[in-house]
Amino acid sequence: MDNKKLDIEKQLRFRLFIILFFYVVIGFIAIMFLQYLFVLFHNPVTEYLQLRIDIIFILYLLIGFICIFYSFWRKPWIYLKEVITATQTVYEQNNHSISLSEPLREVEHQMNEIKMSVLLNQQAAKEAENKKNELVMYLAHDIRTPLTTVIGYLSLLDEAPDMPMEQKAKYIGIALEKAERLETLINELFEITRYHTNTVQLEKRQVDLYALLSQVIDDFYPVLSANGNTTQVSVDDNLFVMGDPEKLARVFNNLLKNAVAYSYPNTEISISAEKKDNDIIVVFKNYGVTIPTEQLSTIFEKFNRLDSARASNTGGAGLGLSIAKEIINLHGGKIIAKSSNETIVFIITLPCSS
Repeated sequence: MDNKKLDIEKQLRFRLFIILFFYVVIGFIAIMFLQYLFVLFHNPVTEYLQLRIDIIFILYLLIGFICIFYSFWRKPWIYLKEVITATQTVYEQNNHSISLSEPLREVEHQMNEIKMSVLLNQQAAKEAENKKNELVMYLAHDIRTPLTTVIGYLSLLDEAPDMPMEQKAKYIGIALEKAERLETLINELFEITRYHTNTVQLEKRQVDLYALLSQVIDDFYPVLSANGNTTQVSVDDNLFVMGDPEKLARVFNNLLKNAVAYSYPNTEISISAEKKDNDIIVVFKNYGVTIPTEQLSTIFEKFNRLDSARASNTGGAGLGLSIAKEIINLHGGKIIAKSSNETIVFIITLPCSS
């Protein structure tokens, strides 16, 4: 911005010098022409004026210089007023472009870019807020269903203490299942609020990828078994990465949870990790309904989840993949998603040391 400021000053100074130069030249030419006329039309009046030609020229220069300098003295204030007025319109939510004087064209261009950026950020924030509100509405609605079921079955157990043990065990099992579902939904609501308040801090150290992935898979064994899924792990020997083990575990946990949610029953989920050049590539692959291209482009956005998840118990708050991407980015890596021929693949690229 300082360079642009200097450019404007140079333009004004150059214009001032040019105008002064031509003003003096024009005045000099005019005086020479007047002297010629005075000689040509000699009379007492012209003789009187000819004797005072120097005073006329000085008055001409004095009046002209005052007007020129006053005009140029006002220009910076006019430009400043334009900029102040423009700054007041930068944050207006409309498509009206900012227009400034010719010397301020670069400033005008930058301010229009800022306004466009502000509009896009406001639109993105509004869309994210709408998604969050929509998710809260879905979760709030979903919470009522298991809560009603829990209350209903507990009421039956309370009203019929002599209920047969077999039927009582059935009702208790249903109530427990719905209570666990209720706990999951409540945790997701807390996840939505924590997402905006927590700043991710990394505590890096050498991480054994095989050990970390094995631990994550062990934690998911009950869920995998319930859906009939199996895992196939292929990790290079002595594969270590410099990272935060807790945060990386969360990434792998979210990816495995996503794979289970969208896998066909009784199919294999494969996880591989290998070193390529100076990077470590971790791949999660599962078999399920192909994700359309338009949904792949937004799959890492916060509060985003596939429509099919809303009708199932696996549908989360849509934060898992967004958080995973944030953590991977903080590690200096990247994560992408691909899907074709009923195959879903997530590829993580991490630097060997960072």
